[in-house]
Amino acid sequence: MKDGNGKTAYRNTPARRVATLALLAALALIFSYVESLLPSPGLPGVKLGIANIVVVIVLYRFSAAEAAGVNALRIALAGFLFTGLFGALYSAAGAALSLAGMVLLKKTGHFSMAGVSMAGGVLHNLGQLAVAAILIEDLQIFYYFPILLFSGIACGILTGIIATLVERKLPKNL
Repeated sequence: MKDGNGKTAYRNTPARRVATLALLAALALIFSYVESLLPSPGLPGVKLGIANIVVVIVLYRFSAAEAAGVNALRIALAGFLFTGLFGALYSAAGAALSLAGMVLLKKTGHFSMAGVSMAGGVLHNLGQLAVAAILIEDLQIFYYFPILLFSGIACGILTGIIATLVERKLPKNL
């Protein structure tokens, strides 16, 4: 369909929205795979969380429900392809707590995208520790939280800055 200037008009149709979100979920899955190839920093549970770049952008450009859907699809596929059942379980718990916190902070309007992402990184680590505590039936695992707190802050800020820079460059009608 052409607009008044002879250019192709891209309407925001439901099909286009689903296709865009599917592409973003695929990108998040690719980021998960790339992250799985990176060498471990030697500390269990410490990861960059680069797939969160996509989730944060979806949260800001679309909605919380669509960010949850993209993240759930990524986690399910990554669990099936790379991390296995327990990896998916840890990721799902971390992602649920992370997204809930990010949604609440975003709604306040007082936090930048990097601040929201930072909180998401910290909450993701907390969610994973909670699952680990349940599985191993030992609350002493929370002594490891200070290490994950600092890594969540650093990696969350980094992914938030990248998400901010990418989001600014995206077309407005994404």
